[in-house]
Amino acid sequence: MIGYRMVGSTQGSIARSRSDTTDPASVVEERALVPRSSSPPLRTLDDVRDQVSQEIAVHTITKARYMDGVRIGVRLVMSKSEDEYFLGQVAGRIQHQLSLHEHLFAVGTTAQTARSASSTLIICGSSPDFVQRAVLLASSKFIGRVIAAKTKDYRWVATIQDLGVSPYDEDALWDVLSKAARSPMDPLAPPPGSKGIDQILSEARAKLQRISPEQALDELRETQVGAPTFLVDIRPQAQREKEGGIHGSLIIERNVLEWRFDPRCTARLAIADRYDLRIIVFCQEGYTSSLAAYSLQQMGLLNATDIIGGFGAWREAGLPIDLDRRDARSLVSLAGSVV
Repeated sequence: MIGYRMVGSTQGSIARSRSDTTDPASVVEERALVPRSSSPPLRTLDDVRDQVSQEIAVHTITKARYMDGVRIGVRLVMSKSEDEYFLGQVAGRIQHQLSLHEHLFAVGTTAQTARSASSTLIICGSSPDFVQRAVLLASSKFIGRVIAAKTKDYRWVATIQDLGVSPYDEDALWDVLSKAARSPMDPLAPPPGSKGIDQILSEARAKLQRISPEQALDELRETQVGAPTFLVDIRPQAQREKEGGIHGSLIIERNVLEWRFDPRCTARLAIADRYDLRIIVFCQEGYTSSLAAYSLQQMGLLNATDIIGGFGAWREAGLPIDLDRRDARSLVSLAGSVV
């Protein structure tokens, strides 16, 4: 009993001593730090969208794949309004979190409304080259469905018709990113058996007896040659109208040349009824014409050749040319009935 009272007395004195030495100001300060029970602040729609954009960005990065060291990802989400702004938030967070890594991502909305069946698609990346390659590929994948597009800050923002309606769209986007992110091939290590254009051109010219503009004009005026001789302009219409032409030349654009001169083809010209025709082909500078003339030779028209330097060399030599665009258009219309 004495021990109990002593302990109690001691505890009381300790309690009184603590109470006596406590600073009232510190008590008020400690109470001020204790949170009071109150309702949490109301969250706005912007707060919710900001949180959702963060979650989508994290999830999209988590599900990303790698292609040649580049992280790629696709995410299509539902959004009823402000598609571009919301997707911009998602793209911005992805770019921020992967700022130190090479990446290429596509995020889009699939919401369809009664007013419009269009949706927003954003392609963003760590490199303008990645984005540009992806844009070119995406434009091909969604040909006829890109309503509007703009490029800004390593991003391509487009309005796509019926995006996400078919499972094809997501697969197409993965394919676009995979191909756009691949490392460029070494131009010095081409596939076996392939040839560069310089080699192809050199081999074609080795089969031709190319002639100068003066020699071509002499041949056209020659009366002792038995085979019919034709000067053939294979340049596109826009180039003929801009640069001029050679009056009397036969205008047959490159894309139909073989069909018009092959004696075995039902689409041939009436004059293409024999294989000994002397066909002198020219383009603007004498490159395409060499390949065209060699192609005619491969079909059996062994007298085909081209003009060294093309129309440019013909004009510089002071030979007759036609600069009247109205006459050039009349020639084009005449060739159009043939070609």
